[in-house]
Amino acid sequence: MPNTNTTTVSTAGQPSRRNTELLLLAFAVILPCFAYANVGLALDGEMPSGMLGYGMGLGLLAGVGHLVVRKFAPYADPLLLPLATVLNGLGLVIIWRLDQSKRLQASKTFAPAATNQLLFSALGIALFVAVVIFLKDHRVLQRYTYISMAVALALLISPLFFPAKFGARIWITVPGLGSLQPGEFAKIVLAVFFAGYLMVKRDALALASRRFMGMYLPRGRDLGPILAVWAFSILVLVFETDLGTSLLFFGMFIVMLYVATERTSWIVFGLLMSAAGAVGVASFESHVQQRVQAWLDPMHEYTLSFKTGVGVHSGQSMQALWAFGSGGVSGTGWGQGNSDLIGFAANSDFILATVGEELGLAGLMAVLLIYGLIVERGVRTSLAARDPFGKLLAIGLAGAFAIQVFVVAGGVTGLIPLTGMTMPFMAQGGSSVIANWALIAILLKISDAARRPAPTPASNPDAEMTQVVRP
Repeated sequence: MPNTNTTTVSTAGQPSRRNTELLLLAFAVILPCFAYANVGLALDGEMPSGMLGYGMGLGLLAGVGHLVVRKFAPYADPLLLPLATVLNGLGLVIIWRLDQSKRLQASKTFAPAATNQLLFSALGIALFVAVVIFLKDHRVLQRYTYISMAVALALLISPLFFPAKFGARIWITVPGLGSLQPGEFAKIVLAVFFAGYLMVKRDALALASRRFMGMYLPRGRDLGPILAVWAFSILVLVFETDLGTSLLFFGMFIVMLYVATERTSWIVFGLLMSAAGAVGVASFESHVQQRVQAWLDPMHEYTLSFKTGVGVHSGQSMQALWAFGSGGVSGTGWGQGNSDLIGFAANSDFILATVGEELGLAGLMAVLLIYGLIVERGVRTSLAARDPFGKLLAIGLAGAFAIQVFVVAGGVTGLIPLTGMTMPFMAQGGSSVIANWALIAILLKISDAARRPAPTPASNPDAEMTQVVRP
């Protein structure tokens, strides 16, 4: 009788990596504290008086988030929380640095923003904690597909009933809370709707009628969904003059449609329709025309603004380009730039100009790399998800985040016209920081479900599998 050797192979899943997350969180808190100290030394020659409180506050927020993830999402991605924390922390430092500007303090529109931004960051972490605790399974969101559509429409339409600010209708005023941007929350709700809708309709949308120039053209009857979303994005652009939100949610739909159907033709159709809509609206909408002109020739428009007294977008664009040029490769140093010349938008739309001037091209690339890592972890979560709804929802959230970073960074650097959106986590804006913390929480829940070990078969309670190996 031949010899038989028995070996035991454990079926335990991959490690939770929570200790790795804790170590990265410590670095994510120390780095903004180091930046805060540098700003204080540059401005006043001494350590800022609020440094201890800032460091403890940021560490407390990060620690609460980590403990909740460790308890309720132990197998979640270990990088998302530290990456979001370091961006949020650096954003608080830059906003505080701009608050110290004597030029801004002398202006009539100045209002210190760092304290409010810290409060909104705490509210964002609170929403993050609530999502991680109470969203037991992300697939529950699929039940609310069409309710999500109704909520998203209400959020996008609500600014029409409030007066325009800076030429656009993207804010609503809530007594006691100030101005809020519903579009920031609408992108998450729309991602839920698109994921639920495309999961059901993807087979029909993937069918092709004929081949043209190497692409499979979609059937005419299947063009309805994309035409409806395109038309609504144009309406948002026309009535709210909000180029950013229009590009964001139409682009997110195209990305999710491509992932669901694997048809390149949908991307081509989406790009052509986006270009046609933008050109059409720009031909008669003066606010969009001003932004396009400021993008095409910022110096000419900036000079013209001195004669006419108008052209705020041109002035901001030109000042941002001068800030980037002044920073060079290595930057002027924390607190030693002049990006406050941009004015009231320095800590919101144009906060990247401060990064580019004081940290230089190297610092700007590092910040953009952090954003890229968040997008990459979102895409990885989509690839690892075990259910089609989770795959589409993760890629939709990651796509929305990537598009928002692109349109803001592209507008500030002069690559595309300005859109008026805020840089996620860094720029001043309570709606933005709260909504993006919720976005990170949903991605963590999807990644936790994807990385969690499969249930142990009932016939083997010891979680071990016995294999017989014969020589």
